[in-house]
Amino acid sequence: MYKVKVLDQVIEVEEGTTYEQLAERFQEEYDHQIALVFSDGKIKELFKKINKDCTVEFITLEDSIGHKSYGRSAIMMFIKAARDVLGEKLEDLKVEFALGPGFYISARGKFEIDQKLVDAIEKRMREMVEQKLPIWKKSYPLTESVAIMHQEKMEDKARLFRYRRSSSVNLYCLDGYYDYYYGYMLPNTSYIKYFQLISYDEGFLLVLPTRQNPKKIEFVEPREKLFHTMVETSKWAHHIGIEDVGELNDRICESGLRDVILLQEAEQERRIGEIARQIKERSHVKFVLIAGPSSSGKTSFANRLCIQLRSLGKIPHLISLDDYFKNREDTPRDEKGDYDFECLEAIDTDTFNRDMSDLLNGKRVEIPHFNFTVGKREYNGNYQQLGPDDVLAMEGIHGLNPRMTEKLPNDSKFKIYISALTSLNVDDHNYISTTDSRLLRRMVRDARTRGASAKRTIQMWPSVRRGEERNIFPYQEEADVMFNSVLIYELAVLKQYAEPLLFSIREDEPEFYEAKRLLKFLNYFLGMDTTSLPNNSICREFVGGSCFKV
Repeated sequence: MYKVKVLDQVIEVEEGTTYEQLAERFQEEYDHQIALVFSDGKIKELFKKINKDCTVEFITLEDSIGHKSYGRSAIMMFIKAARDVLGEKLEDLKVEFALGPGFYISARGKFEIDQKLVDAIEKRMREMVEQKLPIWKKSYPLTESVAIMHQEKMEDKARLFRYRRSSSVNLYCLDGYYDYYYGYMLPNTSYIKYFQLISYDEGFLLVLPTRQNPKKIEFVEPREKLFHTMVETSKWAHHIGIEDVGELNDRICESGLRDVILLQEAEQERRIGEIARQIKERSHVKFVLIAGPSSSGKTSFANRLCIQLRSLGKIPHLISLDDYFKNREDTPRDEKGDYDFECLEAIDTDTFNRDMSDLLNGKRVEIPHFNFTVGKREYNGNYQQLGPDDVLAMEGIHGLNPRMTEKLPNDSKFKIYISALTSLNVDDHNYISTTDSRLLRRMVRDARTRGASAKRTIQMWPSVRRGEERNIFPYQEEADVMFNSVLIYELAVLKQYAEPLLFSIREDEPEFYEAKRLLKFLNYFLGMDTTSLPNNSICREFVGGSCFKV
């Protein structure tokens, strides 16, 4: 018998009891399904057996770790169901990227994706839920794991395992189907009750519940501009032959990536030039509004866009919307009583719209500068007056919000949404979160420019994400164009900067689990030299050496 402390009580369990059996005894104490456990501070999957006295905390689907395990398990169940329905007709399924509360999955094979096929796969998935099929995990020697992946026709995973530093691999098995997943899984298919499968573009959209409401499938708002931006990036990755980490590592070993860096930078410059030409073609545009989430590379992009505009005969002027912050004493506070710098009400939109309207009418206007040290707007003689070829390039999180520029004519505005929309995957069934890429960017930059620790960046990240969900993402489809600032090689660059920062977080600190997850993720990548990075690269904004003031 073992003694287990849980919810301030100590109970005894027999040897061989699983964490799932323990969770069933306490499930009614929780609003949402228990997915994983912390056992003496370590995350354990529910099929694991209790083998010593321990202290247990439960992780539900409402928690970030639990929600991610639901997503991975649902993907595995979908792939198994598609294999069952399509058989030899199916050649390949690839989880391309997250789209809203679900995943876009492309497919190749001798079949048409129609409603009949969608219904058949979804029916099979619901049968699997009822069958309560176990999802087993077993450790295999590396050579045997590679052989299993070849047998499953998963050459992407066999290639990935070539760079694995450990001598074994944990594989998951669902009803005879073996696969590898980066992260924890649920114990069986009965846990995956809530999902919807729909046909989307040329593939499938597997819609799942959000963390905030794990028992409900919500309506998927069309995000056509975001979707097509992601698809274009994926097609470009396919064109240059780097669609997953294994292929990226292969290229680093073969050539050090110099040619890929040149190709990627040329592609970004081509796209920035196209955006500049679109702005020039709209003769009434005077305000170029640039918005995007944290660590999107807005500063480097804005500077490079201005250079392209100058080459086309325009006279651009860079302005930060942050300079129109209200004075500190007038800044709204959030529910905790802290200053809420990310809400629109923290901006003096009345003064901003009056100044911009005056500029549009040919007047000379003094643009303020916000002094963050004293918390006040200051006027230091920065006068602007718009001539026939002048445009203002303005960067700030509220640039796409119609309320920010409500007094300005629509034809005077050109809106750009920028984000690091990762298209590189770990392998075909393990996508890389755009959020993780931005978190690593910010961590590296904050350590270099602000002396901030990785611990502090991880602490702040949930608040940053909440601000983005409220103030940026709802307006991204308002953009005239979207620019993807991700560089296909950047995680191999960020790796050597981020790892020492993450290793500094101690095991007894709350941020340790996130640090451990990110370290495991970075372990898939080979590091690469930065000497070939141009000094105007967006990556330089984070690792240093940029020719722009960032």
